[in-house]
Amino acid sequence: MSSNEKERNSHSRGHGPMRVSEKPKDFMGSIKKLMKSLSSFKILIFIALVLAALSSILSLIAPNKLSDLTDEITKGITINTSNMKELEEDLTKNISDIGNILGINLDEKMIYRVNSSGISSEDKIKFNDTLKSISSNQELILKYFSELPDSVLDIIIGDSTYNDIYISKEDKITTIRAFSDIDVDNKKFNGISSFPDSMKKALFPDTVIDGIEISTDDKVEFITLMAGSDSSSVNEMYKVMENLPISVQKVIGPKMDMDKIKSIAILLACLYIISAIFSYVEGLSMIKVANGYAKKLRSSISEKINKLPLKFFDHNLSGDILSRVTNDVDTIAQSLNNSLSTLVSSITLFIGSIIMMFVTNYIMAITAIVSSLIGFILMFIILNKSQRYFTARQRELGKLNGYIEEIYSGLNVVRSCNAKDETINEFDKLNDKLYDCNRKSQFLSGLMQPIMGFIGNFSYVAVCIVGALLVSKSVISFGVIVAFIMYVRLFTNPLSQIAQAMTSMQSTAAASERVFGLLEEVEMDSENDITKKLDKHKVKGNIEFKNVKFGYDRDKIIINDFTAKVKAGEKIAIVGPTGAGKTTMVNLLMKFYDINDGDILIDGTSIKELKRDNIHSLFTMVLQDTWLFNGTVKENIIYNQKNVSNKKVEEVCKVVGVDHFIKTLPNGYDSIISDNDSVSSGQRQLLTIARGMISDSPFLILDEATSNVDTRTEELVQKAMDKLMENKTSFIIAHRLSTIKNADLILVMKDGNIIEQGNHNELMKKNGFYANLYNSQFEKANN
Repeated sequence: MSSNEKERNSHSRGHGPMRVSEKPKDFMGSIKKLMKSLSSFKILIFIALVLAALSSILSLIAPNKLSDLTDEITKGITINTSNMKELEEDLTKNISDIGNILGINLDEKMIYRVNSSGISSEDKIKFNDTLKSISSNQELILKYFSELPDSVLDIIIGDSTYNDIYISKEDKITTIRAFSDIDVDNKKFNGISSFPDSMKKALFPDTVIDGIEISTDDKVEFITLMAGSDSSSVNEMYKVMENLPISVQKVIGPKMDMDKIKSIAILLACLYIISAIFSYVEGLSMIKVANGYAKKLRSSISEKINKLPLKFFDHNLSGDILSRVTNDVDTIAQSLNNSLSTLVSSITLFIGSIIMMFVTNYIMAITAIVSSLIGFILMFIILNKSQRYFTARQRELGKLNGYIEEIYSGLNVVRSCNAKDETINEFDKLNDKLYDCNRKSQFLSGLMQPIMGFIGNFSYVAVCIVGALLVSKSVISFGVIVAFIMYVRLFTNPLSQIAQAMTSMQSTAAASERVFGLLEEVEMDSENDITKKLDKHKVKGNIEFKNVKFGYDRDKIIINDFTAKVKAGEKIAIVGPTGAGKTTMVNLLMKFYDINDGDILIDGTSIKELKRDNIHSLFTMVLQDTWLFNGTVKENIIYNQKNVSNKKVEEVCKVVGVDHFIKTLPNGYDSIISDNDSVSSGQRQLLTIARGMISDSPFLILDEATSNVDTRTEELVQKAMDKLMENKTSFIIAHRLSTIKNADLILVMKDGNIIEQGNHNELMKKNGFYANLYNSQFEKANN
């Protein structure tokens, strides 16, 4: 670990890590921020959501059309119960109205006439007894009349006309006698065949149903054959159908209207195709939104990271930050792609299916809704409990990623210190915490699917039972049941989808909270009002520290009243024990941190009057931990430098002494450098020195640049650095004091203060702190 890292870490331990993920959790607040940040995609989102809603509406229309199609197909394979019922009602109504046709009048005059007539006393007694029976049961009047003697019927019945048909007294009496074999309530009509023709025509005139004429004889034959039959029994009706008149068979027999079936089928196909197209376009739109927003979010995070002060990175694990840029952003993108439109379409289907169910049949609608209320209650209970576990899961994932990154980067140290067991134990602890959060969140969210599945199946059963009862009572058709089953599916499935979407939104809220927490971190002070700029080619190289005070915490000052003047071209070495403030001085010089008090001047210009980018362009840094990215050798050397020729690169590499090594690579300067390449620490350091020489900045910072190389390589690196330092004001942070003997000025720091300063010889003569440090290293080297 470099001194830079040690000093910063020593300060971060003082007040603990300031993790964005540990801020208070606010589900609705995070979702609102997410929706607000999507404003640039609002038109595309609006189109996608409208298409999702339209697709759902078309899905709601389809069951009604499927019901019509089912009914039409049913008509083609089953008896037309509607026409049969119409025909039966017409026939039974006329039979029930036969009293008016017969024209029987039993007023007081008629009763007196019978009793005063010359018929026998027995016939009169029979007549009066019949009157008493009729008074107690009017519905059986014709039944009682059929038992009267002819002498009585001859008096009370006369000739008449009904529907322009003449009916004689004799025909009426014959009809009354036939009623002994007729029972309207029990559908026993055998006696009708004995009716005279005049009565048959009066009771059952020719009629037209569905454009088909049914004659009187066909009606009589139909009602006679139907006598005692159960019209609700399909098998029994098919048996009777075989013997019915042709005209009646045409009216009540199966009819398949292929033109109508074809038109309904085409309409259904169009509905499903258009719905599928809407869904496809909506899916493409949301994919574009999700990918575009993820790209925008990553760009915002990248821009934000460049604006954050160095202390943010000191106090947050890089793995945790990486987790926010990758895992959390991906979670948000996936949720936008899957959950948002699903939520809209599911809500549309849910509300629409309720409306359509009530329009179809309110009894079954109530049955479905009541059976699903349990699912709603359980869903909200689970969502409420699972939120904190989803948030904790994202936090623990960030911690685990940070720890893995930390251990991987220092794997050699872990192995050399035999810290394998401790590392595994710590990893297991973090892994167990993540597992526990995952288990709890997934257990609760996993309950939703089976619960909603059970509720959905229970609703199917309940609706089918109620629907069967309603069909048996001829309240609805079979097609309505088919449509309603589809509506129940459209009602229950959205419940599961809403539950899944809400579960996904829980993860999204937790991820959004972490991402927006990062984006809302306090940035470095704005430099928009700074206009002054130094040209690195015109800078002389003078630097002055004036009474500089600084502390990572304002109440804990670690650099106190530091003052020093550095002339152009001088080599300034900064030495001291760990935590003395060596690297902190460089961080202040580079404006990575703002000083608490005092000032730093570059050629007489305060760094407060210069932008950070301008200051950074004036410095070249060569650090202990070399950084090479995955690219060609040339790209690594000319990093961020424009218009650098190949000749210039080769000249610099020859001066540094790395040209020979580069030419041994398979593709020379165009060879790709990656983490897996066997490039030694010394070679990497020489490449970074070449990079620094290419930048040609007036100031140079060397931070423990030779600490990771062996003695032989150190000589090569030292020679290269000497070349690099020519005509530059150089600041050298060194642990090996032997490397800074030729420095123009050595600043000896302890506890943030310069306790000694001078060149090597002067400091050795003082026999002070520096001399003790140097002698102790010299003794160790000899030993």
